[in-house]
Amino acid sequence: MDLALTVLMDGLIYASWLFVVALGLTLVFGVLKILNIAHGSLYAVGAYAAASLVGLFASWNWAPAFSLVAMLLAAVGVAVVLGPLLERGLLRLFYGRNEVLLLLVTYALFLILEDAAKLTWGVNPYYVTEPYQLFGNVALGPLFYVGYDFALLGLAVVCGLAVWFGLNRTVTGKIVLAVIHNHEMSLSQGVDVNRVHMVAFTIGVFLAALGGAFTAPMISVQPGISVGVIIVSFAVVIIGGLGSIEGAAIGAVIVGLARAAAVHLFPEAELFSIYLVMAAVLIVRPEGLFQRAAARKI
Repeated sequence: MDLALTVLMDGLIYASWLFVVALGLTLVFGVLKILNIAHGSLYAVGAYAAASLVGLFASWNWAPAFSLVAMLLAAVGVAVVLGPLLERGLLRLFYGRNEVLLLLVTYALFLILEDAAKLTWGVNPYYVTEPYQLFGNVALGPLFYVGYDFALLGLAVVCGLAVWFGLNRTVTGKIVLAVIHNHEMSLSQGVDVNRVHMVAFTIGVFLAALGGAFTAPMISVQPGISVGVIIVSFAVVIIGGLGSIEGAAIGAVIVGLARAAAVHLFPEAELFSIYLVMAAVLIVRPEGLFQRAAARKI
């Protein structure tokens, strides 16, 4: 019983921050039809920016609670600076080209951002301890968890509901959905598709940076963290269905539980368990769990 509870909680905690990152990835694919490999580097930049800003606030002797504000500001800053810059300055030049070319462009961007992060922050690890101490410990039966882990669960729920509400209950969201479902028709109706692309990509960058910023207190922020994140994030969106918010949520939970079970029962198969689950889902549903059938164009 204790093992089952441990696997469940560890899986949900892991799924929480992973869902935030995968949510941005699936949103960008849904609107721009780009599998953005650079998403992992944007996660890493968010983590580095948060570590730097939290350290700056601490040097000013501000209350530890301001570290949460620092992490949020770091994610916003990364999105505001890099979102429009990358979309308008690079990706827009390749819209309408072959999907493989776009994949190679985002891979090149991934490599550039990786080196830029090393040049900016160096190769030594950063540690963000202040936010992790704010929420104390939480007891679940015989188990004890850090309260910050449950704050991440709340963050994931808020992000998921905010994106869903924004897309389905606002005028701007309806316009974004129109672009997702029929780019040409939206363009003919006077929709500023270029602006929709920029806004969607910037939100995707924000979600990647937000995931990195709020994961920073749980990890050692150092070169290489982007590689593992983008691999697992792709697994999440492929399991759930590319472009599906609901699929990203379910996919994150499935990946989180699979990883937690492997860690506790068969640690050697931690990463393999994720690929195994992904392969099993794709055998049954090659398009993913929540991928809707696309309309056939004649």
